[in-house]
Amino acid sequence: MKLNSLTTRILAGLVAGLVLGALLPGFHLAAQDQIVQTADALGGVWLDALRMTIIPLVFALLVVGVAQLAGTVRAGGFTVQVLLAFGGLLILSTVVAVVATFALLQVWPAPAQAAQALRASAHGAATTLPASPPFGEMLRNFVPANPIRAASDGNMAALVVFALVFGIAATRLEEHRRDALFRFFDAVQAAMMVIVGWVLWAGPLGVFFLALVVGAKTGFGAVGVLGQYVVVVSIMCLLAGVIGLIVAVVGGRVAPGKLIEALIPVSAMAISTQSSLASLPVMLEATEKLGVPERVRGLVLPMAVALFRITSPAGNIAVVIYGAHIYGVPLDLPHIAAGVLVAVLVSLAAVGVASSITFFTTLVPISMVMGAPMNLLPLLIAVETLPDFSRTIGNVYGDVGIASWAARWTRRQAPADA
Repeated sequence: MKLNSLTTRILAGLVAGLVLGALLPGFHLAAQDQIVQTADALGGVWLDALRMTIIPLVFALLVVGVAQLAGTVRAGGFTVQVLLAFGGLLILSTVVAVVATFALLQVWPAPAQAAQALRASAHGAATTLPASPPFGEMLRNFVPANPIRAASDGNMAALVVFALVFGIAATRLEEHRRDALFRFFDAVQAAMMVIVGWVLWAGPLGVFFLALVVGAKTGFGAVGVLGQYVVVVSIMCLLAGVIGLIVAVVGGRVAPGKLIEALIPVSAMAISTQSSLASLPVMLEATEKLGVPERVRGLVLPMAVALFRITSPAGNIAVVIYGAHIYGVPLDLPHIAAGVLVAVLVSLAAVGVASSITFFTTLVPISMVMGAPMNLLPLLIAVETLPDFSRTIGNVYGDVGIASWAARWTRRQAPADA
């Protein structure tokens, strides 16, 4: 971790805010309440500035993502098979993460005192979900009669559906119109990322103010919550990686011992770089040892590094479930199902976005569609670098697993794309 990196500075803001907030009552200042209220307001302004970019950014990302995906699909039949496998495994890993997160929090709940204090310090956070509508009405809610109102109301599920339909329709236009439209939305997403970059530049200060409020109301109890968060999300990311290993063994017919041996250098590279892209050369060597043909690994692994981040939706939905758990918000099946769908779609759409921006770009839509509070997210980004290790390991395991599985397809049908 670089000393002058954004993550390091945000972490420093978190620590300083928590420590100062926890020590503040000991000073017995007459203006203590006013200090906390001012910090709460300033932190809220920073958080709202970040939220204002999410809807246009996610919409633009989805439209551009559809265009890129359409171009990839036109490459051929084997490529489509790979993309379908990506989608299926992303959904599977996310569902497994949902079940595992609820089970883990059932046997290891958050520290009660810290969770109660965090709930008390939340302003504007939901504590209950509206009653689930009938099934027919729930289906209708996915199709926005008024897309502008859906955006205004924060109906993320309907907005995602509209963005996908809009993007698919745009691929049917004449080439010059299609290209102009996609260039426009590509520019929109680039502009939104610039704004997010500006807001995150002030992230250390914004997180400091929010952490000060939490520290003043919870003491050092929030440290236990952050530590548990790191453990929970890390476990879910590693669990997603285990799914990749199972795919290699069951789907690719790779011997477990041979797979473990091939993954040793891959694991070392993933831990040291925290980058799937930097691990690509080592993954190519590992899959060669596993008997994956060059034409398969040369196509599948670069695609997997770009699109198939198996830990992204799994880890992200675990973050949202943990936030709901802290604030005592019950999550019902329709909201969870919508969260799984949005988690997978946003993960695919956020390809190429910087990790610090991805954290909010992916988590805010999931939180919105599940009705979960977002108050904890600014504090979590400060410690996100810790579960990042397990995210990268899980991703490279998933990449090797899907490449091994795809190699087995070639025994029945040669890839026309290779």
